[in-house]
Amino acid sequence: MNKYRWFVYIFLGVGSLMLFIALLLWNNSRSFLARAQATTGEVVELREVRDSDGGSSTWKPVVHFAVEGRDVTFAASFSSRPAPYDVGDRVPVLYLPGNPDEARIKSFSSLWLGVVILGGMGLVFSAIGGGIVYATRAGAKKRHYLMAYGNAIETELQGVDRNTSVELNGRSPWRITSQWLDPATRKLRIFHSENLWFDPTRFVTVKKITVLLDPKDTKQYYMDVSFLPEVEGG
Repeated sequence: MNKYRWFVYIFLGVGSLMLFIALLLWNNSRSFLARAQATTGEVVELREVRDSDGGSSTWKPVVHFAVEGRDVTFAASFSSRPAPYDVGDRVPVLYLPGNPDEARIKSFSSLWLGVVILGGMGLVFSAIGGGIVYATRAGAKKRHYLMAYGNAIETELQGVDRNTSVELNGRSPWRITSQWLDPATRKLRIFHSENLWFDPTRFVTVKKITVLLDPKDTKQYYMDVSFLPEVEGG
């Protein structure tokens, strides 16, 4: 899976960037709240905001208020559909003394929505990237342990198929399948190799494949595919 390492880097990088921006937004709102004073404003306009393809619209409230001998009008930092307010509605406003142009509607959407959205997406992207890294390292650790301490059995080759339960960039990996009749239980066991991101069919020339069973839990195993060639750049 090393050839798809860039996939992990993208998720971790994007996730980290989103979390960093979310932290900046959180700190900005926290600093704003610490200095802001409250007043009341009036919604004077609902400004239409179209999406990139022009297919749908949301509505951004524009608010007017008077303070420090000045009339101030500002557009909210958020938009929604349906519109969050009607023209003429009175809304609570927070502004910075000495700089009333720096104003926001006193609401969760205005103060924290960006933090929640970016933080949530950042956590998801980071979790996906981190989960892949963890799973890869855990798989490698398990493989090394079983190669060193596992109980080897000889299984019969059944063939090569695609593992359609896994998909990356529209592709599913291959896997080698074998079977073994457990003499202790007289039950037939089916084994699968690790996911392979190349078709190994032409290189599988053996009829018997070694599988290493975990001596502590025979349900855990690793199929020895060291007979396959290494993928250049993998």
